[in-house]
Amino acid sequence: MPFWKRIGFAFVFIVPALMPLAAWLGTRLQQPALMAWFPLFFLFVLLPLADHAMGHDPVNPDHADTERLAHDRWFRLLTLLAVPVQFATLAWSMQHALSAGFSLPGLLGWLLSQGVVGGVLAINVAHELIHKDTTLERGAGGMLLTSVGYHGFKVEHLRGHHVHVSTPLAASSARRGQSLWHFLPRALLRNTINAWRLEAGRLHRLGKRWWQGNELLAWSGAWVALALGSWAWLGVDGLLFFVAQGLVAACSLEIINYIEHYGLERQRLPDGRYERTTHLHSWNSDYRLSNLMLFQLQ
Repeated sequence: MPFWKRIGFAFVFIVPALMPLAAWLGTRLQQPALMAWFPLFFLFVLLPLADHAMGHDPVNPDHADTERLAHDRWFRLLTLLAVPVQFATLAWSMQHALSAGFSLPGLLGWLLSQGVVGGVLAINVAHELIHKDTTLERGAGGMLLTSVGYHGFKVEHLRGHHVHVSTPLAASSARRGQSLWHFLPRALLRNTINAWRLEAGRLHRLGKRWWQGNELLAWSGAWVALALGSWAWLGVDGLLFFVAQGLVAACSLEIINYIEHYGLERQRLPDGRYERTTHLHSWNSDYRLSNLMLFQLQ
């Protein structure tokens, strides 16, 4: 892999830096409410323009490169570093939201900005970590997901989405003609229910009761602790901000899923099973810059 590309994956940390940058711009320009929307303007206007200017990167690593990258300490460091950065950014952002004296439009912009930042830094990086082999990395992925209250993704994505993607059984695969507004609430609800069902099924196969060693109970307990900590620190407003930013982050993920698999279906074989998942069952976007910032999610 080229050196520039290895270093470029650190661009993911530009995303959380947008929050303090927005606060600084708000103070500098004396427009805190307007600049609260700056992270969204950067991610959905400036970044696509930069993508268009920098062009595509269609090169994929071969199998040997993939194996080497899977154990590369640089990439492991980047993904693990996301955990303290996410928690520090979220804590600072919550405190700033309640002390900056935002108007309602400013507070809304700040909340949406923080939620989208969490969607990139917490959920997208967690998506990398939960696929790893080590307990440390999988646990770090769970911590990131817990920071936005979507810890069921750790279970459902690996045991549900990977199996059922682009079939009617997949909660995160949109049918052709299905609107985002029809898809989004159902994806959030179905994925959460599926996660608990899959974890209960795993424990049942092990001869355990549903609560014995239930991974989701542990992550849910951690989320409740974070929520109560937010309440104790910043009051009801802190609690509401913590819950709401997680909902925005989860919606960001499912909107990506809506686009990524929209209208693509795996064919059912004569034996009743579905065809093997291939590159034909997700849409691809190989823009160079945004893929560096998303660990090649494309």
